[in-house]
Amino acid sequence: MLVKEKRKKKKEQREKRKEISFKIRIFFLLASFFLPLASQAQCAMCRAALQSNENTVQAEAVNDGIVFLMIVPYILVALVGFGVYKLKYSKK
Repeated sequence: MLVKEKRKKKKEQREKRKEISFKIRIFFLLASFFLPLASQAQCAMCRAALQSNENTVQAEAVNDGIVFLMIVPYILVALVGFGVYKLKYSKK
């Protein structure tokens, strides 16, 4: 009798988690549709400096900076992935 009650309780808990998960998904879906996506690619000063056709060296420097800033997160993700890989397969 006790086992059946535990199974029933676990089943109810799973159903509640599924319902909460579904509600969260719906919330994020609606939020992504209704929240405006007003973003700019650069700050106002960078855009003003890069819109002039005179200074191409400055534009190249900004592009190099963007690439440098983009590389760091990829390296961190790769290191974390490698660490997880080593932890998972070092036990065998």
